[in-house]
Amino acid sequence: MSDINLSDIRARDAADPLAPMRERFLLPKDTIYLDGNSLGALPATTPARLNDVVTEQWGQGLIGPWNTHDWAGASRRVGARIAPLIGARPDCVVVADSTSVNIYKLLVAALKARPGRHVILSEPGNFPTDLYMADGAAWTVEGTEVRTATPDRIVDAIDKDVAVVLLTHVHYKTGYKHDMAAITRAAHAKGALILWDLSHSVGAVEVDLAGCDVDLAIGCGYKYLNGGPGAPAFLYVAARHHAALRSPLSGWFGHAAPFDFGDDYRPAPDIGRFLCGTPPILSLAALEEGVSIFAEVDTDRLWAKSQALCDTMIALMDQRCARFGFELMTPRDPALRGSHVSYRHPDAYPICQALIAHGVIGDFRAPDALRLGFTPLYTRFEDVWMAVETIARIMADEEWRRPEHSVRRAVT
Repeated sequence: MSDINLSDIRARDAADPLAPMRERFLLPKDTIYLDGNSLGALPATTPARLNDVVTEQWGQGLIGPWNTHDWAGASRRVGARIAPLIGARPDCVVVADSTSVNIYKLLVAALKARPGRHVILSEPGNFPTDLYMADGAAWTVEGTEVRTATPDRIVDAIDKDVAVVLLTHVHYKTGYKHDMAAITRAAHAKGALILWDLSHSVGAVEVDLAGCDVDLAIGCGYKYLNGGPGAPAFLYVAARHHAALRSPLSGWFGHAAPFDFGDDYRPAPDIGRFLCGTPPILSLAALEEGVSIFAEVDTDRLWAKSQALCDTMIALMDQRCARFGFELMTPRDPALRGSHVSYRHPDAYPICQALIAHGVIGDFRAPDALRLGFTPLYTRFEDVWMAVETIARIMADEEWRRPEHSVRRAVT
């Protein structure tokens, strides 16, 4: 492949049908933001929406907006907006709690639905909260254990003792993407349920839960969905499981008739049974603004741009930074990756801090990964070019060696 130059890059941006979507976000000037897979940028409409919810709806309406503005239905309404992005029926998705809490709810529900099976199967190096919550679920359901198998051994590791397989569709560190259809098919063939974590998929890569016959899924709202820090998560339960699975967190919003105020718990007959406490209306309003933007775009173009950005990053790093000791962790094959590119380097942390000091915001993942994420709604090809140029410059000048860049911060 011939070298890419800046004219090539600008031509790609000029031809990008999604380029106008960048104006829908409030991005700081002189900042290259490549960390949307940790926290998405602020949609331009979110401040006004939150101001309206706080000052008008809450301030003037007081308790009334639970009915007049359908606060009570927000969890289902926003879930239905997310559904097209994950290939799901609108009535199979609900927004509630955090990713961690939703993992716990669905794991315990799955374990209870598979009596006689006592294993949660995952992979080593999965996102920590997935493994931690699996440990918590195993502690809750007596006799359960957590096992792990490497991606190439997952299918073989599903045996008669496995109740549920828990995997992250796109790995948070490497960007490797599992074959959702094949693994789901294998789990079902061996009598197990499957739970997919879509946190690094939804809004950036194609997901087809119904087409893959997936049982259960969860995902976060603050990454590619741009719902803001601490945005609530979503969960998916296939319609065929609504009546059979029960959440272990039997909060009042999951009741069939919460405002009957009865003493006995009776779960809602549908996806609503996986709600728990009172929904966080301010956070839901912010998430709804982020999710609503996707209704304006052709998602096939979104998925294609995601991979084009990754391809560009890899090609430019090959071209400009090959001599600096970076080892590509992310698959080169677009079919096997999500929407971020990671490089292993022994000095990844100070390199990341030096980049941030120059306005290129990526992130570090221990012990040695520099991760750069691409949000196709607002990332430009020229952003990728400028990021690689900055990497090349700080490596050539050894600026990353400055002592302040090695000071560890609380959040990396």
